[in-house]
Amino acid sequence: MTPTYYRALIVGAGSGLSAALARQLAADGLRVGLAARNVEKLDALARETGASVHACDASRPAEVEALFAAIEPALGGAPDVVVYNASGRVRGGIAELDPEAAAQALAVSAFGGFLVAQAAAKRMLPARHGAILLTGASASVKGFAGSSAFAMGKFALRGLAQSLARELQPQGIHVAHFVIDGAIRNPARAPEAPDAPDSHLDPEAIARSYRDVLRQDRSAWTQELELRPWVERY
Repeated sequence: MTPTYYRALIVGAGSGLSAALARQLAADGLRVGLAARNVEKLDALARETGASVHACDASRPAEVEALFAAIEPALGGAPDVVVYNASGRVRGGIAELDPEAAAQALAVSAFGGFLVAQAAAKRMLPARHGAILLTGASASVKGFAGSSAFAMGKFALRGLAQSLARELQPQGIHVAHFVIDGAIRNPARAPEAPDAPDSHLDPEAIARSYRDVLRQDRSAWTQELELRPWVERY
């Protein structure tokens, strides 16, 4: 049986992957809500997709509860697809990292994912229907020098996804974690080398993979999907 979805909430929305997801979900007929700390950057995307826009710091429990209270009237019901695409990143050697900055990065990457997934699950469990999609990174499976706080946050988010899948999938809620292992194509990023076309992940292609996971028959659900460009080393 392939579930049907009607309303989607993307938390941590911006101009890259989450924008591609919003366009894909809207094209598939879902009503879309976008949440971010800075909502001004979402004006053009909201006009393009007809999405509602909501300000939210996902690391703050009260703001997450307020978001879910506001999204239901905006979408005509509780979202049955929730995507957590927010992350916090602070770079630097372990001896120089500011502990408060590291704590904030962890709060956004991991604790925010917990808060959003918890709020989503509370609303999906009564209907035994829904999907919670969590966006990971290379750092979900391999830590890099100078990126300890980001790695801790993404490792924690992956652990959350695994735990939620075992708890919620038997109750009809599809939980999937996506390891985005490589740089995502962005106009602000350095262009790809001429001798390595498609060496950056295309956000529209990633969005189609999210859509494909949503369309899976529940007899064969994916819990984790790794996506990497053809030149990415393991």
